[in-house]
Amino acid sequence: MASTSRRSLEHSVAENVGDGDTVFLGGFGHAVPFALGHELIRAGKRELSVCRSGADILADQLIAAGCVSSVIFGWIGNPDVGIAHAFRRAIADGTVAWEEWTNWSMVLRLQAAAWGVPYLPAKVLLAGDGPGVIDGLQRVTCPYTGEELAAIPALEPDVALIHAQRADERGNVQMWGVIGDTVVGALASKRIVVSVEEIVADSVVDSSPNLTVIPAHRVTAVCEVPWGAYPSYVEGAYTRDDDHYIEYDRRSRTDEGVQEHLDRWVNVDRDTYLSMIDQRQLATA
Repeated sequence: MASTSRRSLEHSVAENVGDGDTVFLGGFGHAVPFALGHELIRAGKRELSVCRSGADILADQLIAAGCVSSVIFGWIGNPDVGIAHAFRRAIADGTVAWEEWTNWSMVLRLQAAAWGVPYLPAKVLLAGDGPGVIDGLQRVTCPYTGEELAAIPALEPDVALIHAQRADERGNVQMWGVIGDTVVGALASKRIVVSVEEIVADSVVDSSPNLTVIPAHRVTAVCEVPWGAYPSYVEGAYTRDDDHYIEYDRRSRTDEGVQEHLDRWVNVDRDTYLSMIDQRQLATA
């Protein structure tokens, strides 16, 4: 792929995310795409359906900003801190619809879409109270053993937003560390928008092909955004800002507080955002 896939942060979102889209948010504690997600808020995107297995506070912020109409998830909260307060309020007042699966069944839904099949048979969601609250969940009989299995339906997002360590000008994306469901969620999606810590020479990527998790022909747009996953961490670049997560928990307990957080950390230009990060303290590279 030629370097035409390279875009600015603003253009990457404007050109590839539309109102009403189903959006997969990458990052499993590690490399959460905060810069891309915050651009959704600044761009005023609406009626989005956000999906992922375990959602970080980025999903809560999108809900608080009024971008989200529904959530398809296995878990959503503030990792290692507590619950997702904006999400909880939105569920209570009915402003956001929700479809709750388990973390593993969400991964299976995305994997089915990535493989191009309508469902995957599994033993998950055969017992407990979960199957009874998931509309339309079907069961199938194995043609080889006669065993009854859950039919986990494919989930194909319109667009995936992910963050990674690096990409080349062609759009080959390299990532290492905790990947979680980031890659399968991206490959399940119709479009893939990637922010990276740095765009490197093709020769750098070619020298370590084992690190390439998404090939260029699947990448819709890539933008270079240093610290694009802050306040989460990126392996080899910077650590997680735990104080930021704790502060978000305190502020997001009220509508007024979460709006103050958005005004300070989201509704600002990139240079202002970077100036508020203690880069010397958090950098690990």
